[in-house]
Amino acid sequence: MKILFLDSIHPILEQRLTEKGFVCLHEYQKTKTEVEKIIHEFDGIVIRSRFKIDTFFIDKATQLKFIARSGAGMENIDLPYALQKGIKCYHSPEGNRDAVAEHALGMLLSLFNHLCRSNTEAKQGIWNREKNRGLEISDKTVGIIGYGYMGAAFAQRLKGFQCKILAYDKYKKNFGNEYVTECSLQEVFEKTDILSIHLPLTEETLYYINQEFINQFAKPFYLINTARGKNVNTNHLVEALKNGKIKGACLDVLEYEKVSFENLNNDELPEAFRLLANNDNVILSPHIAGWTKESYIKLSSFLADKILSDFC
Repeated sequence: MKILFLDSIHPILEQRLTEKGFVCLHEYQKTKTEVEKIIHEFDGIVIRSRFKIDTFFIDKATQLKFIARSGAGMENIDLPYALQKGIKCYHSPEGNRDAVAEHALGMLLSLFNHLCRSNTEAKQGIWNREKNRGLEISDKTVGIIGYGYMGAAFAQRLKGFQCKILAYDKYKKNFGNEYVTECSLQEVFEKTDILSIHLPLTEETLYYINQEFINQFAKPFYLINTARGKNVNTNHLVEALKNGKIKGACLDVLEYEKVSFENLNNDELPEAFRLLANNDNVILSPHIAGWTKESYIKLSSFLADKILSDFC
């Protein structure tokens, strides 16, 4: 089988495929239009997020047997159309679930203990203890929306903090365990102190966190988003931060990211971004929650397992 790598990923995937007789080629610089002219020659594609695999692209890929995405989300692939065409689609959320869970927890601890601000101040010789008095996770209620690999891993990390962990997943039932209590969305609204979302980006979850959603919470809460930037309406988030409905936010993703996630659309950054950036109760990171040295290897390893299981 002839495989086209459209993004650079950990070489262990190519190594394992090559050992089994696959022919692997790379096109990291060609545009989507240029790739469309040669894609009919290939049996498989490996991609991260460089561009969207849409219906037109899939129609050009007449020999395609699989699409493998190194990562968790699949929103850059027209999944229903690919499956309709008999193309297998793989992703590897198992590969970065630990990284995402640890990052979410790290952001929350940093926010609660003012670590970003106090670090900057201490390095400037400013020793302000009272201003930086923190909060504890203990005895608070954490609501998790989306109980897949990421949500489950986050719940597992939280268990030792002696907090109550609730989880809601519209498409799963009977998943409660030693780490988490399964609940309704209404219970999330009623009891949550800290909300962490672990959702794919679909038409249903686009701007899932909006003003109407936020206003249903019984008490002010903290928001963690390590999923997709467009799960959250940033303008509505900023308004909720202003009026105190949201007390603080940990955001590893922003709706202003480019399709590839490699950059922000810097020419289009609105006032809402400036307000987030200047808010002491907001922590931002550049879409790196799943971006560890360990996950880099695991993302490729899990893809290799899945591809070789089906084609060897």
